[in-house]
Amino acid sequence: MVNLEAFFASVKLPTMSEVAHELIQTMNDDDAPVTKVRDLIAKDPAISAKLLRLANSAQFGLPRGVGTLDDAITMVGMSKVRTLALGACLSESFPTLPDLDRKEFWRTSMACAGYAQWLANRLNIDSQMAWLTGMMLRLGELLIAQADPATLHEIEKLPHLPGGRWQREQQLVGFTEGQITAELARRWNFPMQMVQALQRSADPLTDQAFSRLGAVLHLAELLAETENAGPESVDDLPADVIAALMIDADWMRSKFPDSSTFLDVTT
Repeated sequence: MVNLEAFFASVKLPTMSEVAHELIQTMNDDDAPVTKVRDLIAKDPAISAKLLRLANSAQFGLPRGVGTLDDAITMVGMSKVRTLALGACLSESFPTLPDLDRKEFWRTSMACAGYAQWLANRLNIDSQMAWLTGMMLRLGELLIAQADPATLHEIEKLPHLPGGRWQREQQLVGFTEGQITAELARRWNFPMQMVQALQRSADPLTDQAFSRLGAVLHLAELLAETENAGPESVDDLPADVIAALMIDADWMRSKFPDSSTFLDVTT
């Protein structure tokens, strides 16, 4: 592909629900009232039901059951409720592809989201934005599959070594999945901070304008792709990216999260 414009001319953008589009707009509005977010989510009974199911999952450990959207927002927080609702909308916007292991795809995406949120919390970056951006990172691969299924087959060839998919995408398509997802996010009017982070996720140290969230995504996806990731996996991460974020590797080892506790919005 010569450029992203040519690439996007060859694919049909996934259909985003009206609810999702309106929720994205509230991300750009710091003064969006709670009632507006609640009423938007309530328009979609399926998303509302999934959201309440998530809020009642063991990961939140709430002291009592959540029965309404108002309860969910009160007990979980508006930012997290909106983020989870958007994640659920996005997971339902893309079709099943024959050459892609859907379960593995979303497992990796949710793991990336979880690791991104963990690192963002430590770095005082918006953790909900980090979760959602991490969850979206691999969406570009689904568009590659739509443009050329044979290319997806090559990209998904074993072994799946951390970072290897980015290299294959660059060689075969000319862009990484993150760069493609960044353009998708721009067209869907996601916040520019998310667009820039996705754009730089595969190689966060090459751009003059350093994106901390992009560097977080880089580390999070490498961990998500690491089989049985644990504290020792920190030693395999790029030291220059860790240094650029000014995050303590010893802290990362001592506070390494259990990926089984990460939320899954696809269930």
